[in-house]
Amino acid sequence: MPAAAWAQGTPTPNRLDGSGVPATAAPLSRGPVSVGETEVDILGSYYQQNGDHSAVEGGIGTQHLTDVSPAIVLNVPLDSVTRLSANVGFDYYASASTDRIDQVLSSPSAQDVRYHADFGLARLLADKLTTVGVGAGVSKEYDYLSFNLVGSYARTSRDGNRQFSATGQVFIDRVTLILPAELRPGGTRDRKYGSDNRQSFNLSLVYAQVLSKRLQVAISAEPVAQRGLLSTPFQRVYFADSNPLLGAPGALGTAKAEVLPRLRYKYPVGLRLTYYATDLVQLRGFYRFYNDNFGIRAHTFELETPVKVTPFFTLYPFYRYHTQTAANYFAPYLAHSIADEFYTSDYDLAAFSAQKLGLGFRYAPLYGLSRFKVPFGNRVAKFKSLDLRYGHYWQTTGLTANVVSVDLGFVMP
Repeated sequence: MPAAAWAQGTPTPNRLDGSGVPATAAPLSRGPVSVGETEVDILGSYYQQNGDHSAVEGGIGTQHLTDVSPAIVLNVPLDSVTRLSANVGFDYYASASTDRIDQVLSSPSAQDVRYHADFGLARLLADKLTTVGVGAGVSKEYDYLSFNLVGSYARTSRDGNRQFSATGQVFIDRVTLILPAELRPGGTRDRKYGSDNRQSFNLSLVYAQVLSKRLQVAISAEPVAQRGLLSTPFQRVYFADSNPLLGAPGALGTAKAEVLPRLRYKYPVGLRLTYYATDLVQLRGFYRFYNDNFGIRAHTFELETPVKVTPFFTLYPFYRYHTQTAANYFAPYLAHSIADEFYTSDYDLAAFSAQKLGLGFRYAPLYGLSRFKVPFGNRVAKFKSLDLRYGHYWQTTGLTANVVSVDLGFVMP
């Protein structure tokens, strides 16, 4: 949910929050993981949005949403060449828009919890230049069950200045077909929903190179293929014209459930630059071009400028701009024709521009913030770092959002 505004341009097609831990190699700028030292990150975020283009109500109605997302990320070196990673957590959300699936406020769909768990294993081969990895994960909520498998390959040049990585990921999803109450064949109390499937196939190709002592560049291509149910069954569409079976246009009962093609291809390509302007200031720039067979074309620009205020305290303001064209199948409330084969009033598929502005800070003292004994194994853990980040997001459609996230970093021998 928090990333919904950029869902069309992201390489993870089936979960807006990007769940799934790809077992990819570390970037060129990251140092090796200490053998025998387990890294633990406790993550949390609070997201809230407001708008008046709810897809559940056919492009009108409140988009108010809150989402709380705690998670634990583990990185466990098993030996000098093998590491195990895990990402386990849940999302608790309350949505005013899905509350209207039944056209009754405070219905069971008003709030829900999504649980997710992802695991990966990566190994550095005998040549000390090649890393391979595998992973798997699962995600579950009231109307959605998703499994994913991932495999990766990365090779670094002997001088350490170049790296090529390839990651493939497959999502196998099962979706419960919850229709709006007035469109259910057995009436508003009908709970025989049925189900449908979706498969998503992701490929990520990244080439990174150190161009100079101060400049690094990475070029990426992330094609995606999806097949199966790509529409959301409980999102309504109201039509400008009608037929005897639908009644008068605009009145309750004239809606149909959203219908989209069952095959979609996405073609994002990106460029990332990291420039060390001084020992205290970095410039991180990112550009992505995106298009797909739904007719969406998008451009995304992002700039982050970490500044070391002290050797252990870093501020990083960031700015992101995104613009996209509308999908061929999008039209607002009462703008579709009953003769259309495919139709949606979901404003995630509309033409809009969006901006996100924010500030984060990281505090990571050389010897950590504190040390404490863990309740198992008679081990001493170090609270090594604190990251706090705030972002404000707004769209030309009127949607606004705020998100606060925190990352508490620990290490244990």
